[in-house]
Amino acid sequence: MLRFRVLALASLSALAITVAACGSGDDGGSTTADTQASASTQAAGTTARASKEPIVIGAAIDQTDFMKSFDGPALAAAQIEAKKINDAGGVDGRMIEFKTINTQLKPDKTRSAALDLADQGASVLWVTCDVDLATPAIQVGLEKKLLTVAPCIGTDQMGPKRFGDAGKLAFSLGNLAQDEGAAMAQLASDKGWKTADVVSDKQLVYTQNVCDAFANKFEQLGGKVTHRETFTQGDNTINRVVSKTNGAKADAIALCTVPGKDVAAFVSGLRGLGNTTPIVTPWSLDGNFWLPKSTSASDNIYTVTYASVFGDDPDPAVQQLIDAMKAQGEAPVTGGFVTGAAAVDAIAAAVKDNGGDTDGAQLAAKFEAFKDLPTVSGKISFSDQFHSVFGRDYRVITTNKGTRAYEESVKPDAPADLSQ
Repeated sequence: MLRFRVLALASLSALAITVAACGSGDDGGSTTADTQASASTQAAGTTARASKEPIVIGAAIDQTDFMKSFDGPALAAAQIEAKKINDAGGVDGRMIEFKTINTQLKPDKTRSAALDLADQGASVLWVTCDVDLATPAIQVGLEKKLLTVAPCIGTDQMGPKRFGDAGKLAFSLGNLAQDEGAAMAQLASDKGWKTADVVSDKQLVYTQNVCDAFANKFEQLGGKVTHRETFTQGDNTINRVVSKTNGAKADAIALCTVPGKDVAAFVSGLRGLGNTTPIVTPWSLDGNFWLPKSTSASDNIYTVTYASVFGDDPDPAVQQLIDAMKAQGEAPVTGGFVTGAAAVDAIAAAVKDNGGDTDGAQLAAKFEAFKDLPTVSGKISFSDQFHSVFGRDYRVITTNKGTRAYEESVKPDAPADLSQ
């Protein structure tokens, strides 16, 4: 059941994404990323210990199964960002070093990989981009009292909400679903759309939370949700959902799902009925690999995401990162790659703020205190309530005649409140 919940997104993405194995073979063995470097001379005022030891980030991730389509781009971007920091002298003179072990998405291997990385001296544990699949590794990180980071988990589960008090050590650089949904609502409000249909996929907590957040924030901004539909990817109800949605007229449609046959059927079916209502989606529908073959069917789609991979991102630093990934043969196809680089920025900032010390609890306290921290992905924030990112400027990607492009940026005033 768990595999099915993420397979629709991951397997289809894998058709469009060629992700390098980041130096690992299929046997799940350990590798050291090209960011490894011996420690340089410590800057004045830091300890002798810090001057001799690198900051080791141990990555227990998938490099051979369906999650490699998410873990791979994030790690590739992270390595590039780490090298940039190292070339500038490191963090208080300490170099950032990645050690990577392929989990193959097997729970026993995931746990043993995390244990091996901890034994190899990892100061920070880096885990796969799905909280369920990452749990065996996360639990090791929490047991070992290490700062435990995921580059792109998009729910509020990466923290105390799921892991209790020990979860204070766990963070994700993915966008909080409550914030992403609020960004969709802000976009709809800014466009002057007064009513909305909401269509959500029950397959994932993420897709449900994003649409719930959209509805909450949209009505807070003065809009009205006139109709709601739900389905579960692959349950053969999508034609009914198309018919119901077409009959419920509104200014916009919020669609929260993942790539797969159902989303293409929904968009094509709706457009085939002559319905040209704007469709607003979260990051999970970034990229152009899932779009219907008919270019007219994909018109009037708005996606909020981390970055534009279409050669027009407004931030030169993001475009430079994309160019560096392309040079390595790892061109990203969605904006999610940038969270890997942002995770390195956040780790470096926490270590620097902590005087070069990598104590897990102290670094976690630094993370919770981050408010508008500058990263390559924009300014990010955490809190004691939310251990996934909120406060980014979202890129809005539009589709016209099958071509996707950056249109504008949007930022909600605050995450939606789903506690009620």
